[in-house]
Amino acid sequence: MASCRAAVAGIGGRALIERLIRKLERRDTLADFERRALVESVGEVREFRPHEILVREGVEQSSSHLLLEGLLCRYKDLRDGRRQIVALHVPGDFADLHSFLLKHLEHNLAALTPVRIAVFPHDRLRQISESLPHLTRMLWFSTLLDAAIHRQWILSIGRRSAVGRIAHLFCELRARLEVVGLANEARYGLALTQIDIADATGLTPVHVNRMLRELRDRGLLEFRNGEVAITDNDGLARLAEFDPGYLYLQKQPR
Repeated sequence: MASCRAAVAGIGGRALIERLIRKLERRDTLADFERRALVESVGEVREFRPHEILVREGVEQSSSHLLLEGLLCRYKDLRDGRRQIVALHVPGDFADLHSFLLKHLEHNLAALTPVRIAVFPHDRLRQISESLPHLTRMLWFSTLLDAAIHRQWILSIGRRSAVGRIAHLFCELRARLEVVGLANEARYGLALTQIDIADATGLTPVHVNRMLRELRDRGLLEFRNGEVAITDNDGLARLAEFDPGYLYLQKQPR
C-alpha cells in the first residue's frame, strides 16, 4: 500500500510527466495532442517507501506505473530468499507497461528508494491504443527498449567479467539518466547499495566491493555516498565494452 496518495488535479500537468516526454522525444517527436493524452491518462500519484512492493507476482493488475522520482527494481526470488534484480528503472520509465496486456506480472516490482509514481489505469491506456496509433507505437517502443536492455543484462551475467558487469551497469545508467536530465558525462546520483548492485549483477556484496575498489584504483570511477563520479568515461566504456546502440538514442519516425 502506498504511504501516501495525491490526486492528479493541480499537480502540474505536463511537468508531472516531463521525464517520460523527454525520453520519448529523444527518439521521435510527439504532437501536442499526444502529450496532452498522456497527461490526461494519469489517474493518481502515489508515494512508496524504500523496499515497499508496488506490484506482487501473480496479482492481477488494472493499471501501469510510471516512475517520476527515485529508483525501482523488478526482481525474482528463489525459495532460499536470494534475490535477482532483473531490471532497474529510472525516472521517466514505465516499470510495468506490459501488464496492460499480460494482466499480471511473473515478477515483483519494488521501490529501492523513496519513489513517486504516476498511475495509468488500463482503461485509459486502452483509449490511447484505440485512438492514437503513433503514441501507441511510442509506448510499444518503450517495452521493446526494456527487452533490449534485458538482453544486455543477460550478456553481462553470462559472459562479462565481474568488473565488466559493474562497469557496464554504470555506463548504461549514466546514459539512461542523461536522457531525462539527471546525469552528465562526469557525474550522477545513484542511491543504490552494494547489495542492490550485487543482486543486479549476480555477484556477492563482497565481490562488488572489490570490483568498485578496482574501478577506483584504475582511475575510472568512484562510487560513494550515492554518487557516481566518472573520471575516465572512455576507459570505463572500453572496459565494459559498452555500445549505447541498444538504447536506440537516435531520433527518427517510429
